[in-house]
Order: sequence, then structure tokens, then C-alpha cells
Amino acid sequence: MSDDEVDHELLDLLRKSLGWGPKDPNAPPETGVLKDAEFIYNNSVDVALDMRHTKVAAIEILKQMEEQRYSTKTWTEHVLHPKAKDESTVNFIFTMDLLNFSFWSEKSEGERFAVRYRDQRWTGYWSLVAALQRALDEGIPITTPSFWANEEECTDEVLRNIFRPDTEEEIPLFEERARCLREAGQILEEEFDSSVAILIDDAKHSAARLVNILADRFPCFKDEGKFERKKVRFLKRAQIFVADLWAAFDGEGFGQFTDIDKITMFADYRVPQMLHSLGCISYCPPLEKHIRELKPITSGHSWELQIRGCSIWAVELIRREILALRPNSTVNAILIDFFLYDLAKKKESAGEEVIPHHRTRSIWY
Repeated sequence: MSDDEVDHELLDLLRKSLGWGPKDPNAPPETGVLKDAEFIYNNSVDVALDMRHTKVAAIEILKQMEEQRYSTKTWTEHVLHPKAKDESTVNFIFTMDLLNFSFWSEKSEGERFAVRYRDQRWTGYWSLVAALQRALDEGIPITTPSFWANEEECTDEVLRNIFRPDTEEEIPLFEERARCLREAGQILEEEFDSSVAILIDDAKHSAARLVNILADRFPCFKDEGKFERKKVRFLKRAQIFVADLWAAFDGEGFGQFTDIDKITMFADYRVPQMLHSLGCISYCPPLEKHIRELKPITSGHSWELQIRGCSIWAVELIRREILALRPNSTVNAILIDFFLYDLAKKKESAGEEVIPHHRTRSIWY
């Protein structure tokens, strides 16, 4: 080959290394979430990670998870989560994660949105689960996709009754939740024969592929932003749908995924709060002051993207540290996220002082 000739093989390798050109159709599916989180961490100026505290947190988390025998079975042990290993649970989880966003309130504990179910008052995420279970008990097919797409049956009046509160505050972002239901019902009807099971089957047991299907086909699952002029993906609710399936079915049947470890932590507002209390994550003074004063952060703001991206990367570092301590451990980002969320709720119930969670009102988390 002369000096003037182009080495096409070398050029092709260079293009692939830089992410240029068409993707390899035979390559394993990737969500891009972890890669984007690392990019955010590397370019973050307002949020930082403490490697020493991350290592300490990993040791403590591993210890507590081993003592509690924390596993996928912990998910089904909660009284409100469905127990059946069938398609009804698949539909329940899809409905739950379709609407699993924005439960924080500016009102006091006794005044915030809550649902009364089985002689108990439920708040936050559990208020949603309780409302769905209550609706099913009352004979309303709230977890049936064809019901959402039926404008005559699934009216605002019916939905307001389903989410009726035990307080004067209605569920946050009611209109957005109604829109998500109807939009998803229409897409499932047109593309998946109104079946969540068919949607899952299309993923061929790949967690990453299922996340991508949700993000590509359903606008309300397309949780993305732009940071430093680069598109970044978080896909919180798409990922948690996969994680909930995996946990509910204990990694079998509808919950069987060959690449479950590609799922990251679910970038919300509770887990970053817990990571801060553990010393793993810290904020620049203006951001910390903003959060402590309970001031809202606009969805898509650089502060919000840094909090979410750095939280994903912090949990990834904790996961790696746990694997360094226990090479044969089955702990992954999903279980660490579940554990930290439960820990945050326990601290809240006990009245232990931690930094307030950041306040961003959106459908993404």
C-alpha cells in the first residue's frame, strides 16, 4: 500500500472507537446510562464524590445487607407489593412504574397526599401502590392497558376516584399521570396487542434491550437531558421497571434477564439524599444552601443533572468496592438502590436529621 492510499480497516476501527458510524447490529445492547453518568461525574463542578466515604459506605452496606440477608425476596415481602408470579403482577408493576414519580410535598406529614388502605395511611411511593391495590379491590381494572386507552371508561373522574386522598392534597401531577396512562395504553394497543407481556418478550431476556424499547417507544419513559452540550440518559423509570420485574419474579420467568447487572441505580431524589448523609456525595455551598432552604430546582438544570449523574456513579463505585471485598457477591446496583431507599425511609420515620432531598417536580422521578 502506498503512502497515499487509505487504510480503510484502520479508519473503520478509529470510527468505531470514537462512536462514529452505524452501530454493530450484533453488539450486545447497552442503555448508555452508566457511560453518561461517568461523563457527568468527570465534568461536574457543583457535585463531588468522596472516595474514602464511598469505600466506608460499601463496607457498611455489605455488612448490613449480609446481616439482613437482603435479596430480591425483600421486594415481595412488603405487604403492598403483589405476590403472584403471573401476568397480573407484570401489569401491576408496569402500571406502578409508569406512574412512579414525584411524591414529595411542601405540606407537613399530616397534610401531604396520602392514601387510606387496609386501615393504614400510606404516603410517598407507597401511596401509589396502595391506590392501585385499593382500585383492584374495588373492581376497577386500573392495571389493564386496554382500560387506559378507553376514553369512555378511563375518565379523569374515574382516575381522581382511584387516587382519592385521605387528606386535602391531591396526588401531585395528576394531569401528567393521566396523560402517561393514556399514552402508554395507546402505544401498547397499537404496537404490542395491549400486552405488557409481549413487550417484555420482545426484549429476549435482555434488561438493556427492554430499557431501550421503553425509552424508544414510550415518550413518558424517555428520561434524558443535555449536560455540557451532550445528551445524557438517566431512564429512571424504565430501569426500575426492569428491576421490579427481576425482584418480583426472583430472576425467573418474566424477571429473567441475562444482563441484569447493566441496570444502574435509579436516579431520583431519595437515594442522593442518603448518599449525602453517608458522606459519599457533597454539594458546592450555593447548591447545598439552595437544597437546605427547600428551593426547587428546575428539571434539566445543571445542578439537577449533576446530582443524578453523580449519584449513579457513586452507587457504581460502591458496587465495585463491594465486589472487591466479596468477589462472589450477587449484590448489584439494583439491590444497593433498594437498600439505600429503604434506609432513607427508615431514617425519615425515625426523625433522624439528614439534608433535605432536592426538589425537582417532573415525571422522570
